[in-house]
Amino acid sequence: MGILSGKTAIVTGAGSGIGRSVAELYAQEGANVVVSDINEKEGGETVKLIIEKGGEATFIKADSSSPADNEKLVAETLAKYGALHIACNNAGIGGPAAPTGEYPVEGWDKVIAINLSGVFYGMRYQIPAMLKSGGGAIVNMASILGSVGFANSAAYVAAKHGVVGMTKNIALEYGTQNIRANSVGPAFIATPLLKDFDEATIKFLESKHPIGRLGKPEEVAELVLFLSSDKASFITGSYHAVDGGYLAQ
Repeated sequence: MGILSGKTAIVTGAGSGIGRSVAELYAQEGANVVVSDINEKEGGETVKLIIEKGGEATFIKADSSSPADNEKLVAETLAKYGALHIACNNAGIGGPAAPTGEYPVEGWDKVIAINLSGVFYGMRYQIPAMLKSGGGAIVNMASILGSVGFANSAAYVAAKHGVVGMTKNIALEYGTQNIRANSVGPAFIATPLLKDFDEATIKFLESKHPIGRLGKPEEVAELVLFLSSDKASFITGSYHAVDGGYLAQ
């Protein structure tokens, strides 16, 4: 019996990186996992990996920046599994790199739509379903940049700060109704989000972490699992860094 046995979980952006690791770990611990992503091929691969290991998962295509897609995602989850107990709102993009005074407006709009509004849209429909299911746990993927700034990343920093604040609000609003919400702040993690970075940039990023390396998706997933489980029953409204010491500087 895993620590999530009998639970149903949605993971957005679960086609790769941190989202895939979270989905796999949820399934390993007994949850029915709804793998959501805009990329059908990658999402299907995550489901395949889970099923090959004896887990239960299904893929539902959804664009996190679409309110209608988020509503459909929850409705289809309920239709298949009958309840919703856990949500990891993980889908996100990096966005352009430019000083704020030169930041492309269309880049700002896209980053905010996916990284901030997408988390709101997710919770907007997840919370009513969780209330009907007797409660639940929400883990929102923020970043170390939900706590500090990073030059040339205004949209990403603003969105992730917003995720941290919005998560606190959910804790205040639904704490007595058995819904917990926390945010997680990964540092730079070795995921496809960094695929366009050259070797010199990767080396620079590694040097920013006192532990001397980038993080691994599965290291973030372990924290997400804990916060999603009943082992974290008195933890809500808080921000948890998994950052190799980045924020200690």
